[in-house]
Amino acid sequence: MTDSALSGMVVLDLTQIMAGPFCTMTLADMGANVIKVEKPNGGDDNRRMGPPFIKDWSAGFLALNRNKRSLVLDLRSEDGQAVFKRLVKGADAVVENFRPGVMDRLGLGYDALTAIKPSLIYCSVSGFGNTGPDAKKGGFDLVAQGVSGLMSITGHPSMPPAKVGVPITDISAGLLAANGVLCAYIYALKTGQGQQVDTSLMEAGVAYTVWESSVYFAEGEIPGPLGSAHRVSAPYQALRTSDGYLNIGAATQPTWEQLCRAIGLEALIDDPRFILPGDRKARQDELADLLEETFTKDTTSNWLKMLEEAGVVAGPIYNMDQVYKDPQVLARKMLVDLEDSDLGTIHNIGIPVKLSGTPGQIRTRAPMLGEHSAEVLREHGFSQSEVDQLVSGNVVVENQGPGTGR
Repeated sequence: MTDSALSGMVVLDLTQIMAGPFCTMTLADMGANVIKVEKPNGGDDNRRMGPPFIKDWSAGFLALNRNKRSLVLDLRSEDGQAVFKRLVKGADAVVENFRPGVMDRLGLGYDALTAIKPSLIYCSVSGFGNTGPDAKKGGFDLVAQGVSGLMSITGHPSMPPAKVGVPITDISAGLLAANGVLCAYIYALKTGQGQQVDTSLMEAGVAYTVWESSVYFAEGEIPGPLGSAHRVSAPYQALRTSDGYLNIGAATQPTWEQLCRAIGLEALIDDPRFILPGDRKARQDELADLLEETFTKDTTSNWLKMLEEAGVVAGPIYNMDQVYKDPQVLARKMLVDLEDSDLGTIHNIGIPVKLSGTPGQIRTRAPMLGEHSAEVLREHGFSQSEVDQLVSGNVVVENQGPGTGR
């Protein structure tokens, strides 16, 4: 078997729900040894989120926690805190998504843990970050989308505020956290010096507003929602056909002229209303209406075939069933099936980054609650008698099944 890029990296994962687990799953997919440290009496709250459930498993939990092992540890107890500190000695990174201040109150904050291991990477993912007036506020994706401005630019004009269809600040904060962890890990490998990585859902949302912030910085304009249209280019949006919609991306002068020739509207190239990119953007709605007069004369599939032959950038608008039947999606292994003795075939979103020499792998399903508690402790130097004592004292809990309580 090919070595993984992050083989040998040990990550103690104290996160739950989505942002943190997405970060640690990204690391686990690339070979990191991710130990999911969960609370007694239920573990990660995502274990109970649903429907949908697959047998007794939360489908969402399965999607975010593959390639990890579970240790149930009572961090509220002094013995549990002592166990965690022993684990830190053998870890490269800790990732947590408690509200700022919680880990310090447990005696497991950045200063306490880096005193034990100076090379430790300590990553915090929160709603608003570890500093500032809102640091201690709780934050969910919906709230972060609102505060970051995303909801003010999503949807259609004259409609109520809309959020992005996916929990984009959760997922993006997870990706930013993974990137930060790896940057800090590389530095620690070179220097032996660890550091804290701090990101938030709010910052992840603001980072997405590249065009909108650019308009605001340059002109003082407060952008609003545009539906599927682009902030500075046209035509670049979904347009109606006779049986649905297609996406057209003609953002540059050459692609605009290419589109006009492909659909028999060459006259628009020299039309004084649409000569320059700025002209087309200023008359975006008028231009869309003109194009739809032509596109509604034929089907989406026929237009896509014609546009592809003409070299025009265009595409369909899929639902999820169509996504996972698309030949390109399948060719890129964005649907990966994992066979499990209890659950049968588990469908997984594939790994979106392909490494030629050390590719990521989906090796194991998400763990049962406490499935690996004893195994992890023994690997980190705990004797069997110590493990037995911790279990009998309810400091550590062994396998409790999927953790749904169903």
